Amino acid sequence: PGPRPQPLAGKPRAKVLVLTGCVEPALAPAIGHASARVLAAAGIEAVFARGQGCCGALRQHLADPEGARRQMRANLDAWRPHLERGGVDAIISDASGCALMLKDYGHLLAGDLRYALLAAQVSTLARDLSEMLPVLARALKGRVQPSPGVLAYHPPCTLQHGQKLPGMVEKYLGQLGFKLRLADEEVQMCCGAGGANMLLQPDIAAPLRERKLGHLLGQEPERPAAIVSANVGCILHLQAGTDVPVRHWIEILDSALV
Repeated sequence: PGPRPQPLAGKPRAKVLVLTGCVEPALAPAIGHASARVLAAAGIEAVFARGQGCCGALRQHLADPEGARRQMRANLDAWRPHLERGGVDAIISDASGCALMLKDYGHLLAGDLRYALLAAQVSTLARDLSEMLPVLARALKGRVQPSPGVLAYHPPCTLQHGQKLPGMVEKYLGQLGFKLRLADEEVQMCCGAGGANMLLQPDIAAPLRERKLGHLLGQEPERPAAIVSANVGCILHLQAGTDVPVRHWIEILDSALV
């Protein structure tokens, strides 16, 4: 998504490859810009490889596994020279659905003689952006000034169930002074976006969204300042059902940097 700010001068704490993906740059580019700014503020060098694209998850969801593998191989080709040179600490995605897919590359390409080893390496290095929060929280402590108001948090299924990373966003944003609350229902409930359901199964997706929004917005007399999540699909789907801003948590953190 466009020009990126450079990391801070001096030796960075880490060097990461960042997946730009496909849906997010087209429909929610502010998320990628916020991710780049926050990583730079924390002294993390972010590298955006030429030739990378969709992680393959959409085609995988749409029963086109060979199309998904083509997209996966294209990303591996884009990342190969960076990995061969060494010094890459992680491969990051700020969309939890894409991060989950990256972690599955090794399994999905295990039978590909040309790409199996590289795919396994990528899966080992793959991280959801929320997994950088311990580093970000330490680096940015004292440099964050949260706006007043409560944020309603929707943890995506791909983050808490697929990647098994519950509680990361709440814990570390809380340490930085943000007030997050979960919906007053089981957090396991999907918002309805799941995979391509928001596009292909609107009769299922819309009622799930209304249920989720009812809980996210209905806990207090006053509405939350915003709803936050960690996956572009959830964000777009929820925003279509409410006038309350729905944003990625990294956008909230970016806007609070001082």
